[in-house]
Amino acid sequence: MALRKNGLAILAILMIAALWLGPALAAPETDAAQAPFDQGVDALTQGNPALAVEKFTAALKLDPEMAEAYINRGIAQMKLEQWADAVGDFDKAIELAPQASEPYYNRGLAYSRQGAFDKALADYTTALKYAPKDWQIYYNRGNTNLDLGQAPAALKDYDQALKLHPRDPKILYNRSLAYLAAEKPEKALADADKVVELDPNYARASFSRGQALEKLGQKYEALAAYRQFLKTGHPDTDAALLQQALGRIKALEGSK
Repeated sequence: MALRKNGLAILAILMIAALWLGPALAAPETDAAQAPFDQGVDALTQGNPALAVEKFTAALKLDPEMAEAYINRGIAQMKLEQWADAVGDFDKAIELAPQASEPYYNRGLAYSRQGAFDKALADYTTALKYAPKDWQIYYNRGNTNLDLGQAPAALKDYDQALKLHPRDPKILYNRSLAYLAAEKPEKALADADKVVELDPNYARASFSRGQALEKLGQKYEALAAYRQFLKTGHPDTDAALLQQALGRIKALEGSK
């Protein structure tokens, strides 16, 4: 059965690890499963993943070979942090539509969230065979390469993502992290500065600037960047980085 895509409704969510969820796929109007499927898509877009799982399950009872229902139910289960169930749905979607990029891409996201980075990397690479111009796949493969400590490979992925989706602050920020990991602080600083230019409210860019400036031996500029991050970082989602910034400020203030 071919994967059916009569219009795409992108459901992109930025997670802590900067992952972007894949698309919710629309079902053809002639299917008996149309009504519950559409209700599932509506529930997913409206932020009710539990109801979405229920509706996609109903659609699959009417059409057990609806690959897009498995994909969307898997996305809903990822939002519920039910990673193993999500992987199972993407497995089934791959059986039904082995040449579609979406189930590989989304399974890669689920594997990433479980820390199974090697499996995620393999899935992203397969997804790119079928969607070679999808910047989100390059972006997330870059994140996975960075998680695996493979900064040069991550940089190549971020470069490609930026070619396809230029001037995106998220990609530039993560590329700055990859440049830091590759011991290229000048380029890391340039990317972090670009992030601030594009989005002055992107607080983490100040932390990245501080790291790059510290590596470049610019102590007082690094202190200013870290202090800026202390003012603008989110107390919950940035808690770990805020503690690191505070530690670097104390270390730099105590140095000669």
